Amino acid sequence: MEEPFVVVGGDAAGMSAASKAKRDDPDLDVVVFERGEWVSYGACGLPYYVKGEVESLDDLVSVTPEAFREERGIDLRTNHEVVSVDPEAETVTVEGPEGRFEQPYGRLLIATGARAVEPPIDGMDLEGVFTLHSLPAARAVREYLGFDASGPADAEPAVDRAAVVGGGYIGIEMAEAFAAHGLEVHLFEMLPHVLQPFGEAVAERVEEHLREQGVQLHLDTAVEAFGGEGRLESIHTPDGEVPVDVAMVGVGVAPNAELAERAGIELGESGAVATDEYGRTNHEAVFAAGDCAEARHVVTGEPDHVPLALTANRAGRAIGQTVAGDPTPTGDIAGTAVLKAFDLEVARTGITDEERATEAGFDPVSVFIDAPSRAHYYPGGSPISIEMVADRESGRLLGASMVGREGVAKRIDSVATALHAGMTVAEVETLDLAYAPPFSPVWDPVLTAAKVLHGKLD
Repeated sequence: MEEPFVVVGGDAAGMSAASKAKRDDPDLDVVVFERGEWVSYGACGLPYYVKGEVESLDDLVSVTPEAFREERGIDLRTNHEVVSVDPEAETVTVEGPEGRFEQPYGRLLIATGARAVEPPIDGMDLEGVFTLHSLPAARAVREYLGFDASGPADAEPAVDRAAVVGGGYIGIEMAEAFAAHGLEVHLFEMLPHVLQPFGEAVAERVEEHLREQGVQLHLDTAVEAFGGEGRLESIHTPDGEVPVDVAMVGVGVAPNAELAERAGIELGESGAVATDEYGRTNHEAVFAAGDCAEARHVVTGEPDHVPLALTANRAGRAIGQTVAGDPTPTGDIAGTAVLKAFDLEVARTGITDEERATEAGFDPVSVFIDAPSRAHYYPGGSPISIEMVADRESGRLLGASMVGREGVAKRIDSVATALHAGMTVAEVETLDLAYAPPFSPVWDPVLTAAKVLHGKLD
């Protein structure tokens, strides 16, 4: 009798793999171990829960544990932690409510996700200092602000001043969440600009808007310590002390790859688990996917670690299909991302950093243009700013970032599609994109950027 398909981790990649494998091969035994109580939830919605736009944590859950067990036939065991993997014996050691036991596997998926980085800053353990990478963490933040954890956040907050440490996705989204509650918001970023992967020009547009929204930016400023006696009272920087009542630390995430590393499973240069195009590790029966694993970047062709939701879900589904007997590549990544920064949409895909492009062997050329989101005569339009980058010799499109009040979130997808197709800027310039005055000028901003960049290459 074949040993079961065992999955370690019950979120995006893990449950996508388990569901697909069971759907395609109903006779396959599928066992999922999740060390927490929550599975299959939208972590990207956590800032909006803190803000109050999402009323309950249950709203973030895509599929309940009961549905996985009863409707999909998956042996899902929450509050069970896999503490070791033995690839030679093809077993995992599990600690659960019933004690420690060994579970054999036929194929194994490591989908242990990532964790919020906790920088070595004095005072990280103070009450009122938070990171945000789980449902319990989001609930703790909202309760600290003085709101009912399961109801609308419509009361007066219990604190007055908030700090956000880090100007990335979580930092920007949490600045908006805190501001929505009427808090005085300070954002600290140790680099010269927020949103470093989006490029300086786009970041400057975002910074201007943040200031317009009342966010006090402390750029090029390292946080040295959190001050207070048991409870957060201030932020200490080289420029002085800033009084605050609550702080969100969002300086990035790190892959949970320790379980794999202890088992002799190879890690890549990023520190995440190295995999082939099917998600396999250096052990034939062991796969890895999601925020703990690397994937191949479509522009460079090299392994990269970009922990995003679609990457995890897509790779998990492909591995489930492979385990069920239909070998399916997990797919390349372009690092396509979009976020809401108050009234702005900010997006990126591919490689826009010229230094990184040069390191990857390209000779990057870039342009930065402003174009209207709608026909000039149609009311309600606003500028979209686009930075687009290409390789001088081949003309190949390398990436783009953009910012605007409307039309950005979906336009970035056309650029991502062009990257996956390996298109040149000249080819992008001739794409037949949709036009109607309420949605776009005749020359869509993406086409305009490509046209200007093509001229620069010539």
